[in-house]
Amino acid sequence: MEKDPFSERLKRLEDRIEAARSAQSTPPSGTGAKYTQGSLAWRMVIELVVGMLLGLAIGMGLDSLFGTRPVFLVLFALLGFAAGVRTMMRTASEVRDKRAEGALLDGGAAEADRNGSQGE
Repeated sequence: MEKDPFSERLKRLEDRIEAARSAQSTPPSGTGAKYTQGSLAWRMVIELVVGMLLGLAIGMGLDSLFGTRPVFLVLFALLGFAAGVRTMMRTASEVRDKRAEGALLDGGAAEADRNGSQGE
């Protein structure tokens, strides 16, 4: 009895899938690492701005609800700013502890750490 052509095609497909998976599992090159510092900086700026905007929105909403004009706006703007700074500091500690997505890449950050420790 001859082999089923479907099983041969299935075997070839499995081999191609395995080859594609092994090609993808190779570590990425360092070309994307130069944008890591910039992406982390933008992340921190966005965290600060979003905290500030959320505070402003909540303050404006409460002011319009209670009919008190700048009281809650100022209060929640300051609280939003504080929350944004706190979130930025948490991100900075993640980078320092090598837990952030950008810090996991071996690239500019590791190079800067080596150069910075040599200068001391």
